[in-house]
Amino acid sequence: MLGADNYSYFTALLRKELIPATGCTEPIAIAFTAACAREILGREPQKITVRCSGNVIKNVKGVTIPGTDGLKGIDKSAVLGSIVGCSGAGLQVLSKVTSEQLHRMDKLLAQGICDVELLEDVADLDILVEMTAQDQSALVEVAGGHTNVVRSEKNGVAITLQTAARPKGEAAHGRETALDLHGIFDYAATVDVGEVQDLLDRQIQYNSAIAREGIANCYGCGIGACLIKSRGDDVRTRAKALAAAGSDARMGGCPMPVIINSGSGNQGLTVCLPVVVYAQELGADDERLYRALILANLVAIQLKSGIGCLSAFCGAVSAACGAGAAITWLRGGNFEEISSAISNALATSAGIVCDGAKPSCAAKIAVAVDTALLASDLALQGRDFQAGDGLVGADIEETAMNMMRLGRVGMRKTDKEILHMMLRH
Repeated sequence: MLGADNYSYFTALLRKELIPATGCTEPIAIAFTAACAREILGREPQKITVRCSGNVIKNVKGVTIPGTDGLKGIDKSAVLGSIVGCSGAGLQVLSKVTSEQLHRMDKLLAQGICDVELLEDVADLDILVEMTAQDQSALVEVAGGHTNVVRSEKNGVAITLQTAARPKGEAAHGRETALDLHGIFDYAATVDVGEVQDLLDRQIQYNSAIAREGIANCYGCGIGACLIKSRGDDVRTRAKALAAAGSDARMGGCPMPVIINSGSGNQGLTVCLPVVVYAQELGADDERLYRALILANLVAIQLKSGIGCLSAFCGAVSAACGAGAAITWLRGGNFEEISSAISNALATSAGIVCDGAKPSCAAKIAVAVDTALLASDLALQGRDFQAGDGLVGADIEETAMNMMRLGRVGMRKTDKEILHMMLRH
């Protein structure tokens, strides 16, 4: 039976993680950091210096900033954030950009207002923005989370109010953690869904809306629409297509918000929409859908927490594992079959690398969801990969730990090589 402390922990975790974001979270995090610095500076900056960790650079390079008609880049994200200057909006800081603000951004960029530099030997997610105007200066650093302010200064003097402590050691890259699947399963089965229904309703509403937008209109390579057109409209295709379509739109600069998971909109789409599709196909009532989404979200969050916010391990894999677990449950699977579905999926698709946020993320989502569905099929037929088959362990906890270590430790050098190759173009 789930203890009261764990019960409260999971509820708080869902409230912390399932939040809205407009646009890809890395350029938005830069805009947020710049907005914080602008508010401290108290006037329009004359010079902005943005320093980012390699993983942030990787995830900004190829993705469109929402509401900008196709613009990309760290400098544009920072300058626009400094103009908008509404840090209280969090990851929706650029949700209401005006044409006048875009015109002002163009003027400031033409004046060479913004410099961009690489931050080395820091957390995988680390953004530092410095601004000056005449004899005034401001500095804000965000690290370990997209709105996690760890340092703020005005004229070189620290501002005492801090959001959170700076991540250290393993916490900078993820943390050693076990997948508490028993606890998650018990919580999903017993929680009063009314405690988190508002989060889940918003997740369904926002993520379904941007998926429909991605199907209806042309963004990126149009992976979602292509799947429907080329493979029909059966439940398996819809599960992949809607998740991919949401990413098509999001990576293509659509200004509609999504509800994120593990700091990522793409992971939020992947963990939610296939579950909604299967619940509708199977005629599940609202309560069963809510419980399935709770299971999916928490599996994804715990898997990703052991890898780190940003790494060379594609987050669509952990998110799709969550979706696959929930779909297995919706299809009548028991705890052992859910465990097998997660293990089967990790054993198959854990090698997908993250080479930044960009249109092909939608295709990786489709592949990860397809793998999760195959993993579910195998589990429900009593088939699973055995301990010693590569990184598969004796149980789901050991398998998950192996995959987390692969993403957190084993792929660090891969991450650096990916960044070096990306920066050639």
